[in-house]
Amino acid sequence: MTLFDWTILAAAAFGAGMLNTVAGGGTFLTFPALVLTGIPPVAANATSAVAVFPGYLAGALGFRRELGRVHRARLGRLAAVTLAGGLAGSLLLMVSSNEMFSRIVPALLLFATLVFLFGDRLRRLVSGLATGEGAAGAAGLFLVSLYGGYFNGGLGIMLLALFSIWGMSDLYEMNGLKNGLSFVLSAISVAAFAVAGLVVWPQAVLMMAASTAGGYAGAPAARLLPRPVLRGLIALVGVGMTAVFALRARG
Repeated sequence: MTLFDWTILAAAAFGAGMLNTVAGGGTFLTFPALVLTGIPPVAANATSAVAVFPGYLAGALGFRRELGRVHRARLGRLAAVTLAGGLAGSLLLMVSSNEMFSRIVPALLLFATLVFLFGDRLRRLVSGLATGEGAAGAAGLFLVSLYGGYFNGGLGIMLLALFSIWGMSDLYEMNGLKNGLSFVLSAISVAAFAVAGLVVWPQAVLMMAASTAGGYAGAPAARLLPRPVLRGLIALVGVGMTAVFALRARG
């Protein structure tokens, strides 16, 4: 690791913290930066999850009031399903070889980019199609959590789309639940990755600090940069990284 590598990681994490505060999409910066500096893809994905973890905690704490509106028993059931799905996804990542994961990454990045771009339309299309109660609701949340445990990109948008399917309409409550469940999922993923020895800790600690600083800077940045411009930049990064990793997988 050179000074230039450390600078890239710090800058990527800072930018990821800002993006996650304003619009989401921070994984598009942290994961490629780790791979670029020589971290194997599976370890890079695990370390990236650790790098953005503080932001989920801050978001969950910031939405305490909204989370309080969700019935405690229901919140407990949703958290349990999220834990199960997140753990399953994390275990799936652990048994994935770097070669196999490298082949899957372009598709995951492209999928996450499309979800990010068309998340609002998706939520409008599927709003109220089903209920969050029962086996169907639990299955949907488990699958989204499985994806989040395996590859975190676009998780928040997918959760919001799922809540729309359930018929939820209060965006504040939806965001509160999204942040709370994202924190639960990230907590089990980070614990599993740490126990498995997948996390590259020096890089992870630096990036956690930088992403936290970026999160604080995100609010004023949101006032300066129009949201469509920001979304366009994130989408451009997502498409670009998809192309880069597709070429790497071929080569």
